[in-house]
Amino acid sequence: MRQKKSTLIITFATTTQAMAVEKFCQDHELPGRIIPVPREITAGCGLSWKAAPEDRERLADALRDGGLGWEEMHIIEI
Repeated sequence: MRQKKSTLIITFATTTQAMAVEKFCQDHELPGRIIPVPREITAGCGLSWKAAPEDRERLADALRDGGLGWEEMHIIEI
């Protein structure tokens, strides 16, 4: 059986927000990738950003500085 590990999940209210964050993160070489929202979380759109928990502050600061929004940040076991 696969071992669960802590993961940072950033959710978005709209698909447009998710796509903007994906492009921003790729352009600025920030860690993570787009995934479907895990079933443990309810979110406005069906997409989320997955990264390591230790990248939370780095991502939050970069997204804030880039003028990008998000709905919530969660640390979950997946």
